[in-house]
Amino acid sequence: MRDVVDQLAGWWKSSETAALATVVGTYSSAPRQPGASMLIGPDGEAVGSVSGGCVEGAVYELGQGGCRAFDEGEHLHLEFVPGRPAFR
Repeated sequence: MRDVVDQLAGWWKSSETAALATVVGTYSSAPRQPGASMLIGPDGEAVGSVSGGCVEGAVYELGQGGCRAFDEGEHLHLEFVPGRPAFR
């Protein structure tokens, strides 16, 4: 988590935009626990991790842009369910 905070502070000081994803809840077996975070910067650099596999990929794709909520500085609450595609 410290690396995420340090990188966020650096981008903030440089007036760069970034997307921050944080795990807020889990059930069953999950690779990351609540509080785990991933930061995606303007150049596509990712710091930290929120999951693995297709879930991490889906979060990364949203964080890279093309998502209206991120473009407008809003938040999203995403729910990923085992056995269902990460994107529909």
